[in-house]
Amino acid sequence: MANNSEQLTSRPEPVSFVQRCLNSIEHVGNKLPDPAMIFLFAMILIWVLSWVFSGTQFDAIDPRTGQSIVVHNLLSGAALADFLASMVKTFTGFAPLGVVLVAMLGVGVAEHSGFINAGLKLMLKRTPQALLTPSVVLIAIVSHTATDAGYVLVIPLAGVIYFAMGRHPLAGIAAAFAGVSGGFSANFIPSGIDPLLQSFTQSAAQIIDPEIAINPLNNWFFTSASSLFIVLLGWYITDKIIEPRLQAVKIDGDKENLPVFAEITQKERNAFYVSSAVMLLGLALLYFAASSPDSPLRAPNGQLSDFKAPLMQSIVPLIFLLFWVPGIVFGFLVGTFKSSKDMVQAMSKSMSGMAYYIVMAFFCALFIAAFAKSNLGALLAIEGAQVLKSLSLPSTVTIVGIILLTAFVNLFVGSSSAKWALLGPIFVPMLMQLGISPDLTQAAYRIGDSSSNIVTPLMPYFPLVVVYCQKYVKDTGIGTLIALMLPYSIAFLVGWTVFLLGYWMLGIPLGLQSSYVYP
Repeated sequence: MANNSEQLTSRPEPVSFVQRCLNSIEHVGNKLPDPAMIFLFAMILIWVLSWVFSGTQFDAIDPRTGQSIVVHNLLSGAALADFLASMVKTFTGFAPLGVVLVAMLGVGVAEHSGFINAGLKLMLKRTPQALLTPSVVLIAIVSHTATDAGYVLVIPLAGVIYFAMGRHPLAGIAAAFAGVSGGFSANFIPSGIDPLLQSFTQSAAQIIDPEIAINPLNNWFFTSASSLFIVLLGWYITDKIIEPRLQAVKIDGDKENLPVFAEITQKERNAFYVSSAVMLLGLALLYFAASSPDSPLRAPNGQLSDFKAPLMQSIVPLIFLLFWVPGIVFGFLVGTFKSSKDMVQAMSKSMSGMAYYIVMAFFCALFIAAFAKSNLGALLAIEGAQVLKSLSLPSTVTIVGIILLTAFVNLFVGSSSAKWALLGPIFVPMLMQLGISPDLTQAAYRIGDSSSNIVTPLMPYFPLVVVYCQKYVKDTGIGTLIALMLPYSIAFLVGWTVFLLGYWMLGIPLGLQSSYVYP
C-alpha cells in the first residue's frame, strides 16, 4: 500500500486542454526553419506570387492613388536589378535596426557599468511580488509614448527583474511584450500615433462629409480606459496561465551573461543616486528646452507629440544619452570603468549580443521591402474590406468583422499607419452611412491592429524578442514565443472587442468630440 501511495503521489498532474494546445503549437513552431530563413523563403514566395498575379486585372481601387491596384512583378529584369542595387540601402534603412542598435549602445553602458543592476536592486526592495506583473504591463503600455522604446528597454528589463525575483524570466518578457505590442492601443498618455491615425481617418471621412473635422484625441478616453483593462487581463494571463506553464522550462542560458544580484553596497547606492541625479538633470534640461512655444524641438504647428516634431524624432538618441551618461558616471564612481577604453568595451559587448538579431533583420528588411513593392499586401487588405462591405451586416457584427479582418491583415502588413491608409478610406465612409462615427471605426481598427502584433513573426521586433528569450533559454524558437503570446493575443482580441462594444452601447464618449452628425 505504501508503494502504491508513493506512486499515486508521484504521478504527474494532468495537463489541461489549453496547455496541450500550446505545447503542440510550440512543438510545431519550433520545427520551422530559423527565423532568418523564414524571411528568406517568404521573400522568394512573394517574388513568385508577384509574377503569377502581375498580369491580372483587379477591380479593387487603391485609395492612395485612386487607380486600380496593380501587382508588380518582382521577377522582371528591372525589378531584380533594382533589388540588387538597393539591397544595402534597404538593410541600413530598416527602421527597427537603427532604433535597436543606437538604443542598445547607451543601455549597454548603463548595464555593464552596473547602473541598471543597482537600480533594479533598489526597486526590487520596494516592489511587492504580487504587484510585479501589473507594474510591468503598465510600464510597457506607457512606453508607447516614446515610440519603440519599450522593445529595447522594457521587454529585456522585465526578464531581468523576474529572474532577480526568483520568477521565470520568460514570463516577465511575455508580460512586457504583451503590454508593449499587444496593448499598443491602450495608453492614457497621448502619443504620436493619435494624430497620425486621425489624419487618415479625417481624409477618409471627408469622402462623405467634406467639412468634417476629426479631433486628434478622438479615442483618448477609450484608450485610457483600455489601459486598466489590458493591465488586469495581462496580469491574470501571466500569473495564471503563462508562468505555471513555464515551471518545467529550464533556464540554461550562459551563466556569465545572466544577471547576478548580490546585496547592493553603500558605494553602489551612493553612485546610483549621483548618476540618477545626472539623469534627472538631463530630463530637466530637456523639459525646459521643449517647454517654450517656439522651441526648435516642436513641430511647425507647435505640437510636441506630432511625428514631425524633432523631439519625437529624437526619442532613440535621447534614450541613448539618458542611459549612456549616467552609466559612465556610475562606472567611474564605483570603479567598473577605469578609463574610456572600459566604456567602449561595454558598448562593444552590448553589440556582440545583437549579432543574431542583425542577421535576422537583414532578411526581414528584404522581405518587408519586397512585400510592399509587390502591392500584394494592399490587394489583400482592400479585397478583404470589400468582401466585408458586400455582406451588409448589422453594425455590431460589422465592427467585430473590422476587428477580425484588421487582425488578420496585420499578420502580413505590420505598419499601423500603412494598414489604416488602405483600410480607412473603405471602412470609415461605409460605416458613416450606417450611423457609426469615424471615431468608433478607428477604435475598432486599433484593437484588431494591436491584438495580433505579438503572434506574427513578420513583426519587425519579433525576432528581437526571440533573442531576449534565448539569453535565458537557449532553444527558444518562434514556436516557443508564439505559444507564450497566443493566450494574450486571443484574450486581448476577444476581451477588448467586448469591452469596446459595451463602452459604445453605454454611450460613453470615445474621446474628444469630432464634428460628426449622425445621418
